Amino acid sequence: MPRRPKSAPKSSIFQLKVTLAEVSPPVWRRLLVPSGIPLSKLHAALQVSMGWTNSHLHQFILGRRCFGPPSLDGMDELKLEDEKKVALDSLVGAKQALLYEYDFGDGWTHEALVEKVLEADPRFRYPLCVGGARACPPEDCGGASGYEDLLDALKDPKHEEHDSLVEWVGGVFDAEGFDLNRVNAELRALR
Repeated sequence: MPRRPKSAPKSSIFQLKVTLAEVSPPVWRRLLVPSGIPLSKLHAALQVSMGWTNSHLHQFILGRRCFGPPSLDGMDELKLEDEKKVALDSLVGAKQALLYEYDFGDGWTHEALVEKVLEADPRFRYPLCVGGARACPPEDCGGASGYEDLLDALKDPKHEEHDSLVEWVGGVFDAEGFDLNRVNAELRALR
Protein backbone atom coordinates (compact mmCIF):
# COMPACT_ATOMS: atom_id res chain seq x y z
CA MET A 1 0.00 0.00 0.00
CA PRO A 2 1.44 3.40 -0.98
CA ARG A 3 2.39 5.62 1.91
CA ARG A 4 0.35 8.75 2.41
CA PRO A 5 2.14 11.78 1.00
CA LYS A 6 3.17 14.69 3.16
CA SER A 7 0.86 17.61 2.67
CA ALA A 8 2.26 20.18 0.25
CA PRO A 9 1.83 23.93 0.85
CA LYS A 10 -1.14 25.43 -1.04
CA SER A 11 1.16 27.42 -3.36
CA SER A 12 3.38 24.49 -4.27
CA ILE A 13 3.86 23.13 -7.75
CA PHE A 14 4.47 19.51 -8.67
CA GLN A 15 6.94 18.86 -11.46
CA LEU A 16 5.53 15.76 -13.14
CA LYS A 17 7.26 13.57 -15.66
CA VAL A 18 4.56 11.76 -17.60
CA THR A 19 5.82 8.80 -19.64
CA LEU A 20 3.78 6.65 -21.99
CA ALA A 21 4.41 2.99 -21.14
CA GLU A 22 5.48 0.30 -23.62
CA VAL A 23 6.53 2.75 -26.35
CA SER A 24 10.16 2.96 -27.41
CA PRO A 25 11.78 5.39 -27.80
CA PRO A 26 9.80 6.97 -24.95
CA VAL A 27 7.06 9.54 -25.43
CA TRP A 28 7.14 11.85 -22.40
CA ARG A 29 6.14 15.28 -21.11
CA ARG A 30 7.33 17.34 -18.16
CA LEU A 31 4.52 19.37 -16.61
CA LEU A 32 4.30 21.89 -13.82
CA VAL A 33 0.91 21.69 -12.12
CA PRO A 34 -0.52 23.05 -8.87
CA SER A 35 -0.03 20.36 -6.24
CA GLY A 36 -3.71 20.53 -5.29
CA ILE A 37 -5.02 20.20 -8.86
CA PRO A 38 -8.15 18.02 -9.00
CA LEU A 39 -7.59 14.83 -10.99
CA SER A 40 -10.30 15.94 -13.44
CA LYS A 41 -8.23 19.02 -14.36
CA LEU A 42 -5.05 16.96 -14.45
CA HIS A 43 -6.81 14.68 -16.96
CA ALA A 44 -7.51 17.69 -19.19
CA ALA A 45 -3.88 18.83 -18.93
CA LEU A 46 -2.62 15.34 -19.77
CA GLN A 47 -4.89 15.11 -22.82
CA VAL A 48 -3.53 18.41 -24.16
CA SER A 49 0.11 17.83 -23.33
CA MET A 50 0.25 14.29 -24.69
CA GLY A 51 -1.75 15.14 -27.80
CA TRP A 52 -4.74 12.88 -27.20
CA THR A 53 -8.21 13.93 -28.37
CA ASN A 54 -10.21 13.11 -25.21
CA SER A 55 -12.47 10.78 -27.17
CA HIS A 56 -12.06 7.70 -24.95
CA LEU A 57 -12.54 6.67 -21.33
CA HIS A 58 -9.80 7.20 -18.77
CA GLN A 59 -8.92 6.52 -15.17
CA PHE A 60 -6.19 7.26 -12.64
CA ILE A 61 -4.86 4.31 -10.66
CA LEU A 62 -3.05 4.29 -7.33
CA GLY A 63 -2.69 0.86 -5.79
CA ARG A 64 -6.20 -0.62 -5.67
CA ARG A 65 -7.93 2.74 -5.94
CA CYS A 66 -9.23 4.03 -9.28
CA PHE A 67 -10.43 7.55 -10.02
CA GLY A 68 -12.37 8.83 -12.99
CA PRO A 69 -15.51 10.60 -14.16
CA PRO A 70 -18.30 10.21 -11.60
CA SER A 71 -20.71 8.55 -14.01
CA LEU A 72 -19.81 6.43 -16.97
CA ASP A 73 -23.01 5.07 -18.45
CA GLY A 74 -22.96 1.29 -18.22
CA MET A 75 -19.53 1.25 -16.57
CA ASP A 76 -20.60 1.08 -12.91
CA GLU A 77 -18.51 -2.06 -12.43
CA LEU A 78 -15.37 0.12 -12.57
CA LYS A 79 -16.22 1.59 -9.14
CA LEU A 80 -14.36 4.80 -9.85
CA GLU A 81 -13.94 7.40 -7.15
CA ASP A 82 -14.97 10.85 -8.42
CA GLU A 83 -11.87 12.48 -9.91
CA LYS A 84 -13.39 15.95 -9.41
CA LYS A 85 -13.26 15.47 -5.64
CA VAL A 86 -9.66 14.22 -5.37
CA ALA A 87 -6.61 16.49 -5.36
CA LEU A 88 -3.32 15.19 -6.72
CA ASP A 89 -1.42 16.06 -3.52
CA SER A 90 -3.86 13.98 -1.45
CA LEU A 91 -2.55 10.89 -3.27
CA VAL A 92 1.12 11.43 -4.08
CA GLY A 93 4.09 13.53 -3.05
CA ALA A 94 7.69 13.92 -4.13
CA LYS A 95 9.18 10.85 -5.85
CA GLN A 96 5.80 9.11 -5.94
CA ALA A 97 3.77 8.21 -9.01
CA LEU A 98 0.30 7.28 -10.07
CA LEU A 99 -0.90 5.74 -13.31
CA TYR A 100 -3.15 7.34 -15.88
CA GLU A 101 -4.89 4.99 -18.29
CA TYR A 102 -6.48 6.36 -21.45
CA ASP A 103 -8.55 4.47 -24.02
CA PHE A 104 -9.39 1.16 -22.38
CA GLY A 105 -9.41 -0.55 -25.79
CA ASP A 106 -5.91 0.50 -26.83
CA GLY A 107 -4.79 0.56 -23.19
CA TRP A 108 -2.46 3.57 -23.13
CA THR A 109 -0.89 3.65 -19.67
CA HIS A 110 1.11 6.63 -18.49
CA GLU A 111 3.25 6.92 -15.38
CA ALA A 112 2.92 10.36 -13.77
CA LEU A 113 5.92 10.73 -11.45
CA VAL A 114 6.25 13.69 -9.10
CA GLU A 115 9.91 14.54 -9.73
CA LYS A 116 10.02 17.62 -7.51
CA VAL A 117 7.90 19.88 -5.36
CA LEU A 118 8.57 23.52 -6.22
CA GLU A 119 7.38 26.90 -5.01
CA ALA A 120 4.88 28.55 -7.33
CA ASP A 121 6.44 31.30 -9.42
CA PRO A 122 4.02 34.26 -9.68
CA ARG A 123 5.34 35.01 -13.18
CA PHE A 124 3.77 31.81 -14.52
CA ARG A 125 0.28 30.37 -14.79
CA TYR A 126 -0.17 26.65 -14.41
CA PRO A 127 -0.41 23.99 -15.77
CA LEU A 128 2.68 24.56 -17.88
CA CYS A 129 4.62 22.13 -20.07
CA VAL A 130 8.38 22.63 -19.78
CA GLY A 131 9.64 19.70 -21.85
CA GLY A 132 8.83 16.60 -23.77
CA ALA A 133 9.85 14.24 -26.51
CA ARG A 134 8.16 12.62 -29.46
CA ALA A 135 4.64 12.75 -30.79
CA CYS A 136 1.83 10.92 -29.11
CA PRO A 137 0.62 7.90 -31.11
CA PRO A 138 -2.48 8.50 -33.23
CA GLU A 139 -5.80 7.65 -31.59
CA ASP A 140 -7.18 4.16 -32.29
CA CYS A 141 -3.97 2.73 -33.73
CA GLY A 142 -4.19 -0.43 -31.62
CA GLY A 143 -2.08 0.26 -28.54
CA ALA A 144 1.70 -0.07 -28.31
CA SER A 145 1.96 -3.04 -30.69
CA GLY A 146 -0.40 -1.45 -33.21
CA TYR A 147 1.62 1.76 -33.02
CA GLU A 148 4.83 -0.14 -33.75
CA ASP A 149 3.14 -1.80 -36.76
CA LEU A 150 1.88 1.59 -37.94
CA LEU A 151 5.36 3.11 -37.79
CA ASP A 152 6.82 0.15 -39.69
CA ALA A 153 4.20 0.46 -42.44
CA LEU A 154 4.64 4.24 -42.72
CA LYS A 155 8.41 3.88 -43.12
CA ASP A 156 8.16 1.26 -45.88
CA PRO A 157 6.54 2.44 -49.14
CA LYS A 158 6.43 -1.21 -50.27
CA HIS A 159 4.41 -2.31 -47.23
CA GLU A 160 0.97 -3.57 -48.33
CA GLU A 161 -0.80 -1.15 -45.96
CA HIS A 162 1.50 1.84 -46.50
CA ASP A 163 -0.80 3.89 -48.74
CA SER A 164 -3.96 3.30 -46.72
CA LEU A 165 -2.18 4.13 -43.44
CA VAL A 166 -0.62 7.29 -44.87
CA GLU A 167 -4.14 8.36 -45.80
CA TRP A 168 -5.47 7.31 -42.36
CA VAL A 169 -2.92 9.50 -40.51
CA GLY A 170 -3.71 12.44 -42.76
CA GLY A 171 -0.71 12.29 -45.06
CA VAL A 172 2.18 12.82 -42.66
CA PHE A 173 2.96 11.58 -39.18
CA ASP A 174 6.19 12.72 -37.57
CA ALA A 175 6.81 10.33 -34.67
CA GLU A 176 9.70 12.53 -33.49
CA GLY A 177 7.64 15.72 -33.54
CA PHE A 178 6.83 17.62 -30.36
CA ASP A 179 5.79 21.28 -30.30
CA LEU A 180 6.18 22.77 -26.81
CA ASN A 181 4.72 26.13 -27.86
CA ARG A 182 1.59 24.51 -29.31
CA VAL A 183 1.08 22.46 -26.14
CA ASN A 184 1.40 25.55 -23.93
CA ALA A 185 -0.97 27.55 -26.14
CA GLU A 186 -3.56 24.79 -25.69
CA LEU A 187 -2.88 24.56 -21.95
CA ARG A 188 -3.49 28.33 -21.66
CA ALA A 189 -6.98 27.72 -23.05
CA LEU A 190 -7.68 25.34 -20.13
CA ARG A 191 -6.86 27.85 -17.40
